[in-house]
Amino acid sequence: MGLMNMPVFSALTDKMRWHQARQGLLAENVANAETPGYSGRDLAQYDFATRSSAMSVATVTTTATQPMHFAVGGSESSAFGAQRMANFEITPEGNGVTLEDEMMKVTTNLMDYQAATSLYQKSIKILKTAMGRQS
Repeated sequence: MGLMNMPVFSALTDKMRWHQARQGLLAENVANAETPGYSGRDLAQYDFATRSSAMSVATVTTTATQPMHFAVGGSESSAFGAQRMANFEITPEGNGVTLEDEMMKVTTNLMDYQAATSLYQKSIKILKTAMGRQS
């Protein structure tokens, strides 16, 4: 059995990918904080129980229908179910992103990602110790 086939490592790898995808969405929200009509996006909360180690997700593509539209390709965020956020504060231009809330989410996401990587590293260290290869 390879190291990556162990359930703890595949679950932690999936969790870290979720945090990376969420960081990308949060960065988009911050970047578009002044864009009229922009509505922020976020990922549904990660759940270890419902995630399988091999994710099979249908891909979705977008098409620019007007010359002024941005072309957006598929990303990892679509694999984790990106969804529009419920906006409680909306500017007169129709923008629903609050920078303070987004920065709090970015910080929380960073701390959770660091916890997952720390747990990953400690799990590898435990396996090395069990095999008698302390480093």
